[in-house]
Amino acid sequence: MYIEVQTLDQTKNIAEKLAKHVSKNDVILLNGDLGAGKTTFSQFFGKALGVKRNINSPTFNIIKSYKGKLPFHHMDCYRLEDSDEDLGFDEYFNGDGVTLIEWSTFIEDYLPEERLEINIKRLDEHTRTFEIVSKGEHYKQLKELLNNDDITD
Repeated sequence: MYIEVQTLDQTKNIAEKLAKHVSKNDVILLNGDLGAGKTTFSQFFGKALGVKRNINSPTFNIIKSYKGKLPFHHMDCYRLEDSDEDLGFDEYFNGDGVTLIEWSTFIEDYLPEERLEINIKRLDEHTRTFEIVSKGEHYKQLKELLNNDDITD
């Protein structure tokens, strides 16, 4: 599923619709180059989950957890390039919250096989494409729910 967005409001809408449909143990990967909008999407997603605190990139902490209607675990694995350190990822993936991972390619060996992947590509200053890929039956259903919503209005 591909979605082209022109505005921050459209990006926010995608994040809000996704947050409406997630459940505990969901793992969402956010892929894209620097400046693609991964952290902005994460902030919108966390706020839609009811997180009250300021959400920023956990680049130096790697993992930040927030309280919302579901616990929200935000990971930024950029600093783990060329690392084989296991930081207890399974505890997050199999816990009671939703895990959203930026730069997931650096922990590929630790990721669950079933997950939702969002690939963000920056086309120009304002335009981005979101490719949403489901891996596993649960995430296929989640993607179908998103597809049934008008997620960019």
